[in-house]
Amino acid sequence: EDELIIFTDVPGIQYAHTRHNIGFMVVDELSSRLDVAMAGEKFAVRWGRGVLNGHEFVLAKPQTYMNRSGEPFRNLPVQPQNLIVVYDDMDLPLGQIRVRQRGSAGGHKGMQSIIDTLETTDFVRVRCGIGRSDIASGVTDYVLGNFGEDEKQVLEEELDLAADAVMTCILDGPQSAMNVYNRRTRE
Repeated sequence: EDELIIFTDVPGIQYAHTRHNIGFMVVDELSSRLDVAMAGEKFAVRWGRGVLNGHEFVLAKPQTYMNRSGEPFRNLPVQPQNLIVVYDDMDLPLGQIRVRQRGSAGGHKGMQSIIDTLETTDFVRVRCGIGRSDIASGVTDYVLGNFGEDEKQVLEEELDLAADAVMTCILDGPQSAMNVYNRRTRE
């Protein structure tokens, strides 16, 4: 049974390296590591199929805007128990991730769209910390802003950590990933 991994982010080249696009960055890391070509496109999703130690999976990037991330699920034959969603989280500092088996959207409009479409909160999510802005420009400008030069090393470490967590979810299940990655903090 396939694990369908959806990354809730913002399509468009102008947003490629923004905080809101950390999920796409994680899928790019997984695609590179696992030699998965992201060549398919159907139902507003760019995708690629792979195998990890006998476990088939699909990496997917929705081509809808983030607040409409749930729309592709109307046409995709995915069961929530086979879903791993990777997305940005302002409530976690940059460099930290959290794996959860269920939960609310926590104010994330992309997650809310997925929850509304699937009509359940019972699916795995890997939350990737982007921290909060201490500037007055507002949330939208912050999440759609690029990572600073001083953040790039921490970002690379976080992308590796999130990719490792997704692979652990596929191989050993979300509880194992929670046991390993939810305890880790940046030193």
